[in-house]
Amino acid sequence: MLSRTADNLFWMCRYIERAENTARMLNVNLNMSLMPGQTHEESWRAVLRISELQDAYDAMYDEVTPKNVLQFMVRDEANPSSIYSCIRASRENARAVRGSLTTEVWETYNITWLEMLRLLRAPQYERNPERFFEWVKFRSHLVRGVISGTMLEDEALRFMRLGSYLERADNTARLLDVKFHEQEPAPAEKSGDHNASRDFYRWSALLAAVSGLEVYRKVYRDVIIPERVAELLILRADMPRSLLACMRALSRDLVKVSNQRSAETERLAGRLRAELEYGRIEDILRGSGLHRYLDNFLGRINDLGNRISRDFLVPLTV
Repeated sequence: MLSRTADNLFWMCRYIERAENTARMLNVNLNMSLMPGQTHEESWRAVLRISELQDAYDAMYDEVTPKNVLQFMVRDEANPSSIYSCIRASRENARAVRGSLTTEVWETYNITWLEMLRLLRAPQYERNPERFFEWVKFRSHLVRGVISGTMLEDEALRFMRLGSYLERADNTARLLDVKFHEQEPAPAEKSGDHNASRDFYRWSALLAAVSGLEVYRKVYRDVIIPERVAELLILRADMPRSLLACMRALSRDLVKVSNQRSAETERLAGRLRAELEYGRIEDILRGSGLHRYLDNFLGRINDLGNRISRDFLVPLTV
């Protein structure tokens, strides 16, 4: 497969995954910002930190408000990580490799783009942005279903999955890192029914952001505990958005598209997968700590993305 074709397929799926992840964060944050004791600024700044867009936002806006953040993260054409920009980029990448896609896949991407333009112009978006976020999630699910149900099991499909799982692992790690530390109570706040209730809703919102609340209840059948949330989102292979699940899928597809240059990339991906498979949450928390662990993971995921681009795709320009 030509590097340019593989590159378009990879980014086509990576961008639609990013749009879904952004919609998940914004949707949950709308609910979180309504909680007592949670200021607008601290909750909305977390969204910007997760996406590493704080500096870009501050260059455009004087203050952090829900309206400004939603404008920046949803409709801003100048923000490459906004939902608008991601869906536009995914559609343009799909158009560039129209001949490598089934008709159903192309039409799903194209209709998603056209429908998004209509929805963002409609007054209903301003009144109820949560419905728009649910629509973005649904379209992302639909894209994956159509790809899975109509595409041949060949290199094209594997490069699509590489983009999806790389983006998903990156997002899960960022979300967990920011939210885990943001929601740690100060020493004076570690007791009391009010704070316990508030923490419950905060952790519930974090799980909801990755469709993990019902999964957590099924797996643990107990109250929500931060350490178990971390375990679920890092080490559970049967949790679709966990770091381990993403790395298993990533390693599997890397082996199937391997070439003469990719041996080291496959080794590093396999090593990271093995560390997750045989890791324990107690060792992670007692060792370097969750923040340092996730920061290290994000660095390694970013390196894998650069290596995949170098080995298979159009190399990223610095």
